Amino acid sequence: MSLPLSDPHADFSWRIRVYYEDTDAGGVVFYANYLKFFERARTEWLRAAGIGQHALEQSDGAIFIVKSTSIDYHAPAKLDDELQLTVVVERLGRAGVDFVQQAWRIGDGEPVLMCTGRITVVCVGTDTFRPRGIPRQVLENIKAAVKA
Repeated sequence: MSLPLSDPHADFSWRIRVYYEDTDAGGVVFYANYLKFFERARTEWLRAAGIGQHALEQSDGAIFIVKSTSIDYHAPAKLDDELQLTVVVERLGRAGVDFVQQAWRIGDGEPVLMCTGRITVVCVGTDTFRPRGIPRQVLENIKAAVKA
């Protein structure tokens, strides 16, 4: 997907709109929903890299699970805001990937950084749910999708 990135170093970006269901009683995006937004962006990044998560499970008996997260909130996003979610691969290991993800409000003037997350995902076997190496073809697709 070739969208102008709010972070020119991002490997991928995905746009979403803030809906009423995303907000809390104060009218701003509920803090935990940023994790959902980031999950969607990572899933779309994998899809754009030719990696289907269901196909990975079926063909290799492997899935990616979140091992850890850390979130910093910078500004409140509100109902009807358009957000651009960015994905950067910070580290690619044998069994896991460390991501830095950001949510930017776009549309009116300069983009504004709303939230930054650091997320680590690990490849596990569906039979044991223990870490395992990322399948070779998936690793190659991830490497090809990462900006140099």
